[in-house]
Amino acid sequence: MTFKGVHHVVVRVKDLQAGIETWRDKFGLTLDRITESETLGIKQAIFNLNNGGFIELVAPLGQNSVVGKAIESRGEGMHTISMEVEDLNKTVAELEKNGVALIGKDEPLVYIHPKSANGMLVQLYESV
Repeated sequence: MTFKGVHHVVVRVKDLQAGIETWRDKFGLTLDRITESETLGIKQAIFNLNNGGFIELVAPLGQNSVVGKAIESRGEGMHTISMEVEDLNKTVAELEKNGVALIGKDEPLVYIHPKSANGMLVQLYESV
């Protein structure tokens, strides 16, 4: 099992507009799009990077969302790193064999639980 590289990074912010102003106006990144997911309880801002990856800012729609709870307990900051893998099923099987705790292993999105990744939520992204 090998991680091919970083696919994208997710940063949680309290205020999406303030986050956009930081990443666009202060850091010089180009805002690609803003979306909202009622299901996940978040607003998102996507900044594409030249290497094909992207930075995703997420802000909670309410305090009861996963992101809202994370901001309440840990504040703003790094939320998720998405690692690209060649074969998701094979990677999941190897991680389980190695005793790694997974979230959503029967779902389209699989994550390594933070307790198995030094406190970091790691998304596994299968490259096409």
